[in-house]
Amino acid sequence: MKIEVRSQITWKIVPVLMFVALWEIVARCGIYPLAKLFPPFSAVITEVYVLFKNGLMGESLLSTLGRLLIGLCLGSISGIAVGTIMGWKETFSRSLGPVISILYPIPPLGWLPLLMIWVGINETLPIALITIGCFFPVCYSTAAGIRSVDREMIKAAHILGASDMRILFEVVFPIAAPHVFAGLKLSSGMAWRTVIAAEMVAIPTGIGALLMKAESLVRVDIIMSCLAVLSVMCLLFENVFAFMERRLVGKWSDRV
Repeated sequence: MKIEVRSQITWKIVPVLMFVALWEIVARCGIYPLAKLFPPFSAVITEVYVLFKNGLMGESLLSTLGRLLIGLCLGSISGIAVGTIMGWKETFSRSLGPVISILYPIPPLGWLPLLMIWVGINETLPIALITIGCFFPVCYSTAAGIRSVDREMIKAAHILGASDMRILFEVVFPIAAPHVFAGLKLSSGMAWRTVIAAEMVAIPTGIGALLMKAESLVRVDIIMSCLAVLSVMCLLFENVFAFMERRLVGKWSDRV
């Protein structure tokens, strides 16, 4: 078992190390025009340290993280609620489905001009965009997960005298949980992309605003530092949801 775990870890780490080594070698070759526009990995990591030390990266990251968490929570909660209604009641699925199908193809940033008029350029703008971007994947995944539950199990629970609410929380949700968490993991990545784009376009603070300031100064090292931090944060969020899924699904599976 330990050998298998080590093998899995190795297969995850080795490609990353090879990529970093190739990045460092190519950047240090000094090939024109890469010399100024493609800093080595070591320089990017050093710049990350400098930005955190002087507080610029930490302040920007906290601003972005606050907006993201609020929007992600609002979008996820509303998505789970609407998805549950659509998956549980066929009447609501037929009535709400067409409306959501019409709105879903619109990218979150497609709402930006309209929201700039409705709510103005303030903290509400990125939060609203993130909420919209997170709502649809979670809604669809939750509805699909609930529909996938065997109806015979639900009928059996009804025969045994269980109420609809008890069936929903003790039978349906445990089985549909993998679908819900798939939507949450998808939405977390969507949330990071949306908040960064919103900050780059309309908000003067946050990682996105720092990216635009670095671009105006042609500071490629700062741009890559911001992208590196964003990659780590996205990976962290995905692993947090994966951890929650393992804990909750395992606990619910024992009950079901």
